[in-house]
Amino acid sequence: MVGQYLDSHVEHEMIACLNWSEQFPYKPYSCFVIAVSQTRLYVFFSVISKDLRAINTEDLSPVAEDSCVEFFMQVPGNDEYWNFEFNCIGTISASHRVERPWPVGLTKEELASIERYASCGAEPIAEQDGTFCWDLTVSIPLSLIGLDSDNLPEFIKGNFYKCGGKTAHPHYVSWSPIDGDKPNFHRPDCFGTLWFRKPEPQQMEQPTSHVQVDKPRGLKKIFLNLFGKR
Repeated sequence: MVGQYLDSHVEHEMIACLNWSEQFPYKPYSCFVIAVSQTRLYVFFSVISKDLRAINTEDLSPVAEDSCVEFFMQVPGNDEYWNFEFNCIGTISASHRVERPWPVGLTKEELASIERYASCGAEPIAEQDGTFCWDLTVSIPLSLIGLDSDNLPEFIKGNFYKCGGKTAHPHYVSWSPIDGDKPNFHRPDCFGTLWFRKPEPQQMEQPTSHVQVDKPRGLKKIFLNLFGKR
């Protein structure tokens, strides 16, 4: 399975920027892997978090209220950016837009083309208390987001998020830092750089991620360190 391969063979990036720590101090352990094939963009999320909630089961419902992970991206030279939001059972809310107030929703066919594999299954989950380890693999057609595998840009811009707006421990955490006085993930000006081809050192920006790298480090190791499992 793609998710297992990415988890074992590709470097994990932590989602660890606590941008609004006074209002929302809780920070789950969460990370992502991103990779590209000839036809698809893959994102693997792994989470260790208090609470587990997935009451939204219909696509385009407010999944950010549940145990949720998100990927926002923008192709260089395009004014639009894309938001892909998933709860822990794979329910999706997605759109593209130039500015937050004017989203263009995806059709049922476009939503169905985004494949999702959730370790929590697909059934709704009333909120549960405890500590939970879960992962989600997402597969997005390159054609949907305007990318051509034969002519990929050197990089795309993007950000990754872990949130849970109506969980018992509400949280809003990002990979690339975000400024502002309240949670707002719709900030393409704060996106980091995701390289398709390794740049020269002087070209690097922070934060950055390589779509394909070969040094694995994931949340499973963190889980072992935290809870002493062997």
